[in-house]
Amino acid sequence: MLHFFVASKDAAMTMNCFSSTTPKSRYLPLVAAVLTLALSACGDKQQAASGAPPAPEVGVATVELGTVGLGTELPGRLEASRVAEVRARAAGILLKRHFREGSEVKAGQTLFTIDSAPYRASLASAQANLAQASALLQRYKPLLESGAISKQEFDNAQAAEKVARAQVQAASINVGYTTVTAPISGRIGRELATEGALVGQGQATHLATIQQTNPLYVNLTQSANEVMHLRQALQAGKLKSAGDGDGVRVQVVLENGQVYEHSGRLLFTDLTVDAGTGQVSLRAELPNPDYLLLPGMYVRVRLEQAQVENAVLVPQQAVTRSAHGDTVMVVAADGTFAPRPVKISQSQGNSWVVVDGLKNGEQVMVDGFMKLRPGMTKVKAVPFQAAGAASAAVGSASAASSAAESASGAASAAGAGGAASAAASAAASTAAAASAPASK
Repeated sequence: MLHFFVASKDAAMTMNCFSSTTPKSRYLPLVAAVLTLALSACGDKQQAASGAPPAPEVGVATVELGTVGLGTELPGRLEASRVAEVRARAAGILLKRHFREGSEVKAGQTLFTIDSAPYRASLASAQANLAQASALLQRYKPLLESGAISKQEFDNAQAAEKVARAQVQAASINVGYTTVTAPISGRIGRELATEGALVGQGQATHLATIQQTNPLYVNLTQSANEVMHLRQALQAGKLKSAGDGDGVRVQVVLENGQVYEHSGRLLFTDLTVDAGTGQVSLRAELPNPDYLLLPGMYVRVRLEQAQVENAVLVPQQAVTRSAHGDTVMVVAADGTFAPRPVKISQSQGNSWVVVDGLKNGEQVMVDGFMKLRPGMTKVKAVPFQAAGAASAAVGSASAASSAAESASGAASAAGAGGAASAAASAAASTAAAASAPASK
């Protein structure tokens, strides 16, 4: 009515302005056109105000029931699968090192050389004693047959020959100890005794350490209650084991949050519970062909210990949790929506594992809850988008909406000018067309 009043006033002023010089009948068509435009604008606004608003768009996810793995993430520490300390078993001066620190060595490879001169002298002496004892035994044999010596004397000579032979064997072993070899294959660390040092004097000196880091062991701990509940569910048939012939598969999450590219397998679960912590120890085996992982590193291990059938993963933002239970908003094909109680097993990343309450093909509302108003009965379901894509679409739609509002303002300012109104309408149509793809 405000536009009508202004338009009528303008028309009256126009008529008064021209009444002194021209006849009023000449300007009656112009006055009628202005009044018609004002009434049309007023009627359009009343119709827009009385019309029902369109159904708001909400993001939905379609339910697809299937087998969902029940995984858990446990803390773990890496450990070498085999560790061998290289020690000096012969006393003497360390003459030479035959390996490069940090390199890969093979079992039986020579690592150190210890001065063997004293041991070779002992071996030569033992060999001489053996030769003497063997010669004496050979001379006693015919004498025993002829009765020139007693049987006891012959037995003594025979025992002396065996003792001498054993001394030669012991001296040979000591000479062999002067060449220190690798007991296992793996990566060898730094040397712990330098060339020229006296080693093996009174105790076996630690010279170096060899670790086999491919594969690696991952030592884990899990709550005894979780292990008990899992075993009870498996025995009752509520869950099925996730392990195959190769055991339960595991994935390692590094300290920087990245998932290690090689998956491992669970080897065993300990049979006893730590009395101090109430935890059960587990061990997994992990391949390390690139030697990226090192023993002693702390990691997070994801393992799938069981599976549940006829379940679905639902984003956590779609579930409302309260003291009365868990519910989701289900959107029907006709756009109507209603809450639905569901049963949740556990969390899986940013989703909940829903085991009961939903059917295949149903649509669960994930986004757009803030658009719902009291008394609203229908919504427009659109596929749920990720946060990044949704932000880009919302930004484009906002820009297009601003362009449309600017165009409408230009049209209002133009008043009854025909050319200005047409230009404003074209601009508004272009802005509306630009906003349509963005909102989709």
